[in-house]
Amino acid sequence: MKRFLTITALLSAPLWAHASGLDALENFVKTAKTGRADFTQVVTAPARDGQAARSKTSSGTFEFSRPNRFRFVYKKPFEQVIVADGQMLWMHDVDLNQVTQRKQAAVLGSTPAALIASAPDLATLRKEFNLEAAGEKDGVQWVQATPKAKEGQLHSMKVGFRGNDLAVLEIQDSFGQRSVLTFTKMEMNAAVPAESFHFKPPPNTDVSRQ
Repeated sequence: MKRFLTITALLSAPLWAHASGLDALENFVKTAKTGRADFTQVVTAPARDGQAARSKTSSGTFEFSRPNRFRFVYKKPFEQVIVADGQMLWMHDVDLNQVTQRKQAAVLGSTPAALIASAPDLATLRKEFNLEAAGEKDGVQWVQATPKAKEGQLHSMKVGFRGNDLAVLEIQDSFGQRSVLTFTKMEMNAAVPAESFHFKPPPNTDVSRQ
């Protein structure tokens, strides 16, 4: 399921920022119970074998509800749906008519997606990540987050806040791939229906359980 490479970076990394980036991050994890936004994701593969770096852009919508639930709907250029329902992570490639089901706890671990949906405070985050305030640029306050575990795909991440709203995730993986998710129209503590985090494979879909 090569098209899910666009979400791989998101599922292999951490976090956020405000007044001092760390203050905004702590405020976010303590007070953001639900949320929804539009997003644009740019994934840039490193230059290799004499070829220039290549970028791919996708866009869609994002919702989350604590604890442990989120939904990404990729609308362009290919339709994909990623749902964490609290127990399982579902990845649906609409064009290929394929669904992958995996146990959520085994997949997410110390990742940005898990942090958005579940981390209750900075103390919990510091068990998994080294966190540093990374200053302000263009109205966005930043936090640098580096995972303490070295065996994962995530190399590092920066999380940016505009005011109290999550604005940007910049993720660098251990293969040199960079993924930048920019969030717009963020609505914190919005009324997000529980049905958003339910997923049932469509009829006649090829389902792979891992």
